[in-house]
Amino acid sequence: MIKKKPGRHPEFPMDTMIRVRMNRIVLEELDTCAKAWGTTRSDVIRRGIHRLYDDLKR
Repeated sequence: MIKKKPGRHPEFPMDTMIRVRMNRIVLEELDTCAKAWGTTRSDVIRRGIHRLYDDLKR
């Protein structure tokens, strides 16, 4: 089985950038989550949005 490399998804391009203001406490929490999950800040934020969205649908 060939394992695909993570990368860009042409069917779902990430072509929009937003900026977020946060205090040091929230930034430290974000960095702690990213380190614990072994991922990026952006991925942690996306996961959080998906989780909140799923909660709304219930």
